[in-house]
Amino acid sequence: MSDSTASLQRQIGSATELQSVVRTMRALAASSISQYEAAVRALAHYHEAVDLGLGACLRAQQAQPTPPSTPVAAARHTAGGVGAVVFGSDQGLVGQFNDVLAEHAIQTLARLPGQPLVWAVGERVRARLESAGLPLLGSYDVPNTVGAIAPLVGRLQFDTETHPAQLAAPHMLVFHNRPLPGALYEPTCRRLLPLDAHWQTELVQKRWPNHCLPEVMGQDGATLRALVREYLFISLFQACAESLTSENASRLAAMQRADKNIDELLTDLQARFHSLRQRAIDEELFDVSAGYEALAVPVYGRAGR
Repeated sequence: MSDSTASLQRQIGSATELQSVVRTMRALAASSISQYEAAVRALAHYHEAVDLGLGACLRAQQAQPTPPSTPVAAARHTAGGVGAVVFGSDQGLVGQFNDVLAEHAIQTLARLPGQPLVWAVGERVRARLESAGLPLLGSYDVPNTVGAIAPLVGRLQFDTETHPAQLAAPHMLVFHNRPLPGALYEPTCRRLLPLDAHWQTELVQKRWPNHCLPEVMGQDGATLRALVREYLFISLFQACAESLTSENASRLAAMQRADKNIDELLTDLQARFHSLRQRAIDEELFDVSAGYEALAVPVYGRAGR
């Protein structure tokens, strides 16, 4: 076997092994997408319960002659600082996933007054935000399972709520990639604090699902603050899960493209290998035929005499 044929065989073997890895990663990405989508759907009933509780608390506040002022309810955006949580990725093979998100966050924060206060989730997006000159107050690893999302969100809530700039006038944004049909995604920004006035109005007008009207317990808006924390938890959890869904969708699309490219490469390599192999066989047959003819002529000549 010639060196060229042996070299092609090695290339075919390497490409086949690489395709096996790519297909495994593709299967893992597809499986992860379904898990994170299921986690978001599982929050729906709890989200509905929190919204109903918030609506009840806001209605109770409106019914009081002098509604209590809480840091959450009375929060206004000041020039003191704009908090931002950015969900990116730790791993590669996701195309422009982090670049698109970081650019969206940088441009959005540049248009807002005040000093941005950024908490980054994901090593790759953190590096891009740092290179743009944004001050990072915290960096976190991306959770690799659904069960790891809740502890991360708890840490984010504690770190953001206890920062001095957020204690005085909480203003919090969350940036993440949102999944779209067809393994696509788009960067999005959502304001968590202060609470949107139109959204609060919708909660107040939302009817209670049965005739047993709720009674708000607690003093000085304690119940409202607790429900707002749950609302923030749900919002951050959903943002993280959607970011992970988008990341795995991007990786799935990248692996599908890689699988297709490897298929095309294997087809070309195998065609070249078979062509070289056939040429080598033809050359061997030609050598055998030429040798036979060279030996056969003297024999026939002696037989004639």
